[in-house]
Parts: sequence; C-alpha cells; structure tokens
Amino acid sequence: SVFSPSFDLAIGRAQLESRGFQIPVSDFEIPLQAALGLPSVRRYLLFSSSLSHFIMAMAVYVVLWCGVYSTIHLYLSLTDFWLLCFSVTLASAALTSAIALVLRHSGKQINVSTDIRLVQVNERLIRHEVLVGVADCSHHCVGVQQLFAVHWDLSPCLGSLTDALEEMSSRCRDERKLQKNMSHLLLIAEAPAPDLEEGPHGEDPAEEERPLLVDREARARATPSSRRDETKVTKDYSLVPDCRLPAQAIAYRLLLTYSAAYVKLLASNRLPGSSPSRSAPAGAHCIGASQCLCQHVRAKVLT
Repeated sequence: SVFSPSFDLAIGRAQLESRGFQIPVSDFEIPLQAALGLPSVRRYLLFSSSLSHFIMAMAVYVVLWCGVYSTIHLYLSLTDFWLLCFSVTLASAALTSAIALVLRHSGKQINVSTDIRLVQVNERLIRHEVLVGVADCSHHCVGVQQLFAVHWDLSPCLGSLTDALEEMSSRCRDERKLQKNMSHLLLIAEAPAPDLEEGPHGEDPAEEERPLLVDREARARATPSSRRDETKVTKDYSLVPDCRLPAQAIAYRLLLTYSAAYVKLLASNRLPGSSPSRSAPAGAHCIGASQCLCQHVRAKVLT
C-alpha cells in the first residue's frame, strides 16, 4: 500500500516461475526480505515516494506563500488586494518549482538506502540471469514503490566492460577516477567484533574471494558503536573496487553495484535517451533499452 510499503515476494517468485525462472527461496525471498523488510527501509520508501514529495511540495508552497505575503504586505504598500495575492501566488509557485527542480536534479541516480541494499540480492539472482530494482511508478494516478525483476545475461556486459578497463592506459588514473565518482557509495553496518580479526596465523583471504561489500580498508576504519556493548562494531564498507584486482573482477563489481539503479531507471523509463518507442542502437548487445548496463556504468564511473 501507499502508506505501508511492502512487497509480496511469494507472488513475485511465483510470477518468475511462471516465466521459467526456477529461483529458490534462499536466493529470492530471504535476501530481499533482509534488504527491504526493515522498518527503517520501509519508512524511507514511504517518505521517498511521489505522494510524499507532493505533500511536502504543497507544505513548502503554503509556507512560502505566507512568508512572501507577510514580507510584501509589510514592506510594500499595494492598494489592490487581488494584485497582491496574484503576485504572492506567482512568486510562491516559482520558488516551489525551483526548489523541486533543484532537488530532483541534484539527487543522485543511485540510492544508498535502496539500490545499494540490493547489491547482495542481485549477486545471488544474477546466477539465475535475473536482476531486481525498486522504482516509483504511477498506479491509478498515485506513485507507488514497486519491485521490478528483469531477465539479464551479464556475460556480454562483463566482457564489454572488461575490455574497456583493459584498454585504459594508466591504472593510477583509473583509481582516482573511481574514487572521485564512487566516493559517496558507503554502506554502514554493525558486525560482531570477532569478524574484524584476521584468521589463524594472520592469513588474509584473497580479494577476489571476498564478498562484494567487504573491503580491507573498511576493516581498518571500524570503530566501536557503543562503549557499553563491546561485541558490536560499526563498519563502513566502501564500494570502490580495488584497482589491484584483475579487470574482470573490477568490471563484475561495478556491474553489480549499479545493477539495481539501472533496473530502476529502466523500469521508470529514465535512462538517457529513452522513450516509449525507442529501442537499442544498432549493433548493441542490449535489446529493448536505449542504454546497456555496461554503457550506464561507463557513463557514471569511467567518464
């Protein structure tokens, strides 16, 4: 519903099964419930919906109208009351529209609260050639948060992005570019203190074998979340891949990091150059979209 956003994951998996995708519960319902079922995430989905934005815009308009009316009435002497109201209404509407446009264009397309939480989910689902994302779409003239699943073969995108990374000359320059474009992608979580310790004999597993959201530098930045509870620590995971990894491993991490954001833009028809009647460019390995996932990653990270 609008005021209590949640997703019926059983129906979603049944719909995928009817289309030939046999996905176990451990790869669909359980990780999705862990990512999107928290009360804090559900509150965020509520306040980030189109209906909430509309209500907040109306509240901003009323506040601006009262403020502008008081200011003009106090410092300017207008004898015509209707001219005063018209001027105040016009100014308030212009200011509200400007604020809404600034917030819309300044908001980053990848959302840490939803898209990044779905990274680990897509890491499981990509084995079944499925990617998921959350998008705000209109339903009976009301914006509703919906969970979208798309069939996606990652192999062509992985090969294309790997070739693009291998063609780049300076790895140090690539690392600075990744840090600049992905520095805002941090995931903060609590973990038991023993998880921060190295294994026996000081061994450290290889970077290629680590989960997608684990970073060696993040462990060094871990700090106690509470002096009263010494068994829990707060860690911030950076999603910037280590440039010392092979190009294919970097490409795989970048594709999964932006996978949920790409599905969101694809479902809401907000990809660059997208339109209801426009399809993929000639020669592209992505059919039915104006921009492929690998092209989206290159535009966001490597340019």
